[in-house]
Amino acid sequence: MKPQTERESSGGGTSRSAAMLLPALLLAGCATVEPRQGFDEVSTIVGERTEQRVHWRTGGDEDDAVDAEIASLLAEPLSAAAAVQIALLSNRNLQATYEQLSIAQADLVAAGLLSNPIFDAEIRFFDAGTGAELNLLQDFLNIFLIPLRTRIVGAAFEAAKVMVAGQVIDLAGVVRETFYDYQAALQSIEMRQTVLGATDASLDLAQRMHDAGNITDRSLALERAQHEQAKLDLAGAEMMAADARENLNALMGLWGQQTMWTAEVRLPELPEDDGDLDHIERAAIANSLDLAIAGREIEELGERLGLERAVRFLPSFEAGITGEREEGEWGVGPAFSLPIPVFNQGQPGVAAAAARLEQARQQYMARAIEIRAAARAARLRVLNARQRALYYREVILPLRQEIVDHTQLEYNAMLIGAFELLDARRQQIDAGAQYIQSLRDYWIARSRLDQILAGRAPGMSGGHIDSTTSTTGSAAHGAADDEEDRHD
Repeated sequence: MKPQTERESSGGGTSRSAAMLLPALLLAGCATVEPRQGFDEVSTIVGERTEQRVHWRTGGDEDDAVDAEIASLLAEPLSAAAAVQIALLSNRNLQATYEQLSIAQADLVAAGLLSNPIFDAEIRFFDAGTGAELNLLQDFLNIFLIPLRTRIVGAAFEAAKVMVAGQVIDLAGVVRETFYDYQAALQSIEMRQTVLGATDASLDLAQRMHDAGNITDRSLALERAQHEQAKLDLAGAEMMAADARENLNALMGLWGQQTMWTAEVRLPELPEDDGDLDHIERAAIANSLDLAIAGREIEELGERLGLERAVRFLPSFEAGITGEREEGEWGVGPAFSLPIPVFNQGQPGVAAAAARLEQARQQYMARAIEIRAAARAARLRVLNARQRALYYREVILPLRQEIVDHTQLEYNAMLIGAFELLDARRQQIDAGAQYIQSLRDYWIARSRLDQILAGRAPGMSGGHIDSTTSTTGSAAHGAADDEEDRHD
């Protein structure tokens, strides 16, 4: 047994080293989570692509200013743009979505922290007294992996920012389409009221002629049937307007007195042109937030593959100090723990990570192809809807007006009866209703095309490629660019 003085000297030196190491480790582990980090980037993306602004409610004075802005917008008849702006400022689901930024940022902070040291103790009882063993261990391999782990979670944080921006743009598109539905329903109500007035006049005339014995029971029944159908059509248009209005209230986050808003009754007329749609595929790929999210997830998977390779043979390594007390004396010294890679040398983990990376690359390219197809289809729908609306406006409606004019002249000359004139007017009104529908179809198609140009392909909301299936971001983007150059 060593002399007491030597033992005390050795134990005291090790204890002083441990005392110096512990504060250093505690300092390295200090970090804070900053609220709202990443929201400025989201706001910039949304502003550039929708020309609208967003606001994250925190209960401060800024919330009061936003509420005043919403009240000001609601005081005037709403347009589609105003409805979208209110939704982006007031929708509570969107406010909940912003919290994803806080969650992702907290994960990023956690990735840069040291793992907590592990302290364990054992106490033994002997006839001659008690014995004790104390251990303080730290996973030192974790320290060297912090930069790699931070890059992995950093890529996920960047993806979260783009994903949140994409969900904001998704909401803008849904609000815009619902508003056009509401305007079309309002315009249809106006049209159906005119139709009901015409059928009411026709039925009144038919009743008087029937009473005079000039028409049959069958003719009177036909007029009554048309009048009752006009009532049903009006009720249907009113129900569609009510449904669309309540959908808008939910999307805009409105309740109580806020729901008493009014809107522009008529759909906007067709614009002079739809702009340059010849390079729609290139624009859709360049602006795609879905591909941007996928690219970030690909980067994350690439870093994960690097992590699997780095820890293949040594998944953990713990080191620290240990102290043992026997027969009233303490012995202190270094301690370490590491696995021996005999049965599992990390091949399964590396192979799985490499497979996920290759799978992701293929899904990235598949998504790019889907976006191209969606862009082409959206372009065709816009062009077709424009041609249909123009045909109604420039051919069908003038033709129906001409028929009414000629029918009026023949009626004035007593060549035809009143029923023929009323029927011509009803058909003119029905053509007007079809024009409203074609105009609504155009604006819906235009809105969906604008969504694609803003980076969100319809049917792909969420813009998420499963993180279990993604390649290196630069490689995938380069492959997409090469594919684009070959096809443009």
